[in-house]
Amino acid sequence: MTSSSKRWLYALWLVAIAGFAVLHALNLRADFPNHSPWMADWAKYTDEGWYGNGAIRAHLSGRWFWPGDFNPAVAVPVWQILEWILFFFTGVTVQAARGLAVSFFFVNLLLSYLLLRGRGPRWMALLALTFMVTSPFLYCFSRLAILEPLLTALTLAALNIAVRIHRLRRPMLASAAVGLLFTLMLLTKTTAIFFLPGLVWGLVLPLWPNIKYAIRCTLTAAGAFILTFGAWMAWIARNGMLTDFRYYFFVNKYAKPPEIYWPLSSFWWSFHGGLWMDHVLFPLAGVVAVAALLTWLSPWISAAGSGMRGTEWGRNLLMDPVFGASLWIIAGCVFFMTIQNHPQPRYFAVAAVFCFFIVAQGAGELVVPTHLISDPRLPWHPSRQVCWAVLAPITLAMAVNGAWTLNFAAHPEYTFVNAARQLALYMDAHPNGKRLLLSISGDELTLINNVPSICDDFGTQELVPKLADYQPGWFATWNDIDPGTLEDLHGLYSLEQVAAFRALDHPERNMLVLFKLHPLAHGQFRDPSVENLQVPLAGDKIEIPIE
Repeated sequence: MTSSSKRWLYALWLVAIAGFAVLHALNLRADFPNHSPWMADWAKYTDEGWYGNGAIRAHLSGRWFWPGDFNPAVAVPVWQILEWILFFFTGVTVQAARGLAVSFFFVNLLLSYLLLRGRGPRWMALLALTFMVTSPFLYCFSRLAILEPLLTALTLAALNIAVRIHRLRRPMLASAAVGLLFTLMLLTKTTAIFFLPGLVWGLVLPLWPNIKYAIRCTLTAAGAFILTFGAWMAWIARNGMLTDFRYYFFVNKYAKPPEIYWPLSSFWWSFHGGLWMDHVLFPLAGVVAVAALLTWLSPWISAAGSGMRGTEWGRNLLMDPVFGASLWIIAGCVFFMTIQNHPQPRYFAVAAVFCFFIVAQGAGELVVPTHLISDPRLPWHPSRQVCWAVLAPITLAMAVNGAWTLNFAAHPEYTFVNAARQLALYMDAHPNGKRLLLSISGDELTLINNVPSICDDFGTQELVPKLADYQPGWFATWNDIDPGTLEDLHGLYSLEQVAAFRALDHPERNMLVLFKLHPLAHGQFRDPSVENLQVPLAGDKIEIPIE
C-alpha cells in the first residue's frame, strides 16, 4: 500500500471515529437507553444527582452542605466543584451536567491516543479509540453525569506522565504531578485506591533499571499525595465534616453473605460482571493476557532456536508499562467489587477503557512481530492464522457494537425526564406546605426539574428528626413504599397519593409515584411502639403496595 493510500485510509478512519464520538454529545437530555443489559444500574436514577447535589444546592439555595442529609461532596468534591463552576454559565440543568461528562469522554479519547501512540503503531492506538467510541456500554455510561468519565481522565493523565518520567527533564516535578493527580482521583471517586497498583506499575517499570531513581520518584509522588490529600482532610476536620466523611463509607458498605466461602461466589459474580463491558472484547482481553504470560514463561518456547522467539511478544506485552497497568486496573476493579459484594455495571466504566487497551496492544504486538521473525523453524510464532483468529472477532465486535450504538443514538427516549418535569408541574399547580420533596431519587429529580429535595434513605440524621427539621411537603417513591419509610413518615404525617408518572424501564421502577404529606393535627406525633405504623392509617390515601 502506498503512503498516499495509507494517509487516506487513516483520514477516513479518523472521520469514522469522530462521527461516533459526536454521537455521545447528541440528545443529552434523553434517558439512559431503555431495556439495555445495564437497565438495573442505580446510576440512571440516583448517582447523577447524588454526586452533584452540593453544586446543585449551592446554586439553587446558596448552601452546599445540608445538615443531616447525604453530603458526598465532603468525600468526593472534585466533580462537584467542576459542576458548580459550569452551572454559573449554564444554570442547573441535566444537559449541562451530562455535557461535562461527555467532554471528559472526548478528553479520554485524546489521552488514550497519546498514551498508546508511543507503545506501538498508529493503527493500534486508533483501534483502541474505535473500541471506545463504538462501545454501547461506554455510550450509555459516558453520557451520564457520574464520576467515572472524570476518574478515567485523571487516571489516563497520571499514566501518561508516569510512563514518560524516565524521558523528562524534571522527573521529580513530574512525579509530584502524578501524586497530585492521584489525590484528584481519590477525591473524584474513592475506588481509585484500587487503581493505585496500576499507577505504581506504570511509574516504576520504566525506571526499574535504576532502582534508586525509581524509589526517589515513587517517594516524591507519595509525598505529593500525602501533602495534598492530608490538606483536604485537615480542612474538612476543621469545618466539622468528618461525620459526613465517615458516613460516605458507611453507606457504601454492603451486607455480606453468612457463608464462609462468600468471597469465591462474590469474585465469580464480579469477574463475570466484566461481560457487561463487552461479550467479545473482555474475554479476548483475558485470552491475550493469559497467552502473553504462558508464552513468556513456557520453557519449551524459550529453549527454541535463535532469532526473535515466539516468547518475545508475550514478554514485550507484559513488560510494557501501559499493558501491565491496564491489567492491574482491571484486577483492582474486580477486587473492589468482590470485597463490596455489590457489582454494578457502572463500576466497569473505567476498566472498560483499559480492557480495550489490552486487546489493541495484543493485536499490535501480534501483527508486527509476524514480519520480524527470522527463523521459520521456531515451534511457535504469531502466524497469519493466529492474527486472523484475533482480528476476526475484533472486527465482528466493532461491527456489532457500532450498530448497537447507532441504534441507541437514533432512538432517544425521554420518559424519565418528562416524568420529573410533570412531577414539578404538578407540585407547582397544587401547592402543599413547603416546596420540598422527600425521595431516594430526590437529588436526581432536582437536577432535572430544580425542585429542592432531601433523601429518605441516606443521611447522617435519622429520618424522623430529619422530617421534623426540614418539614417537606411532598414524597416521591418508586412503585411501592418501604414499610420502614412509611413508619417514619407516619410519625408526623398522613399520606395522600396524588399522581403517578410512567418513568423507567425496570419493572420495580417503571412508575414514579407522588404523595402529598399532610402534618398531623396540633403537631401530634405517633409512637411506633404504641401502634403499627407500617400499614395505611386513617387519613391516608395509598394505592400502591407496601413492601
